Amino acid sequence: MAQTPKSTTPLSPEQARKLLHQMILVRRFEEKAAEMYTKTKIRGFLHLYIGEEAVAVGVLQALRAEDNVLATYREHGHALVRGIDPGKIMAEMYGRLEGCSRGRGGSMHLFDSKTKFYGGNAIVAGHLAMAVGLALADKKMKRDQLTCCFFGEGAMAEGAFHEAMNLAALWQVPVLFVCENNLYAMGTALRYTHAQTNLELKGAAYGIASSSVDGMDLLAVMQAANMAAEAVRSTGQPHFLVCNTYRFRAHSMFDAELYREKSEVEEWKKRDPIPGFLNYLMQQQVLTDVEFKNIETQVEKEVQDAVDFAETCSWEPVEELTRYTYSERKS
Repeated sequence: MAQTPKSTTPLSPEQARKLLHQMILVRRFEEKAAEMYTKTKIRGFLHLYIGEEAVAVGVLQALRAEDNVLATYREHGHALVRGIDPGKIMAEMYGRLEGCSRGRGGSMHLFDSKTKFYGGNAIVAGHLAMAVGLALADKKMKRDQLTCCFFGEGAMAEGAFHEAMNLAALWQVPVLFVCENNLYAMGTALRYTHAQTNLELKGAAYGIASSSVDGMDLLAVMQAANMAAEAVRSTGQPHFLVCNTYRFRAHSMFDAELYREKSEVEEWKKRDPIPGFLNYLMQQQVLTDVEFKNIETQVEKEVQDAVDFAETCSWEPVEELTRYTYSERKS
């Protein structure tokens, strides 16, 4: 149950640039999404991933294209890293027809079958049972792939979490459960909802191999995720990985954030995973200042292109508003 140490495996310059690019893309995309929300271009709920980038990037690099991915409503980062086009994600948040869910899902319900990204899910813990079902199907069909399920620590207070863990252990299905423990379930601190705050112990209670890692350290997350994914693939059994992280922004754009001190947030920002990884690359002489500036320039263009695309996308025709609402009867 010990914290996973930092990885000592050297990164190639190409791999290092890709990882840094992904984290910066998530950060800048989320910042732009917040900006577009204040301009009323994006409506409804908006939950930002700022501060937690090392988890999505570190875990998803351990997966293969054929693996399934499920996430919560704070899923923009996962969707971007998984490979969904930024323009389609932004268009979805704009509610436009060309969005990845035809504009019907918005921020909380990103979906893309091509990348096997089976949704942001708005019901807390509702997708854990879905993950077990997907993994069971793969086992029955003898497919060599796993299902990765991201969720917050708030989901662990729900009965669905325990049901999913129990079934995953009983049926021995290839699921990688990833808890993004950001310490606050909406506005409630972890200590007020969990009698046992060492969350990995809850996986062990079901006989599931469990581990925890510093979710603000990309290298540590990568190592832990690679080990966990390999364990799932080699045994066909579930694994529970707790990534201890922190969100720098409020729970959602509607959140007044009265439940934590600003000083606490500022203290956590000192452990920002992006400058931490950047400093590591500079120290290891894997990345130059020019290369870093090139990444920032490229990301800025990608994000602006996504906004430009969303701005030009179309609204769904009124005559199609009832489409997908009812099943179409076939004669």
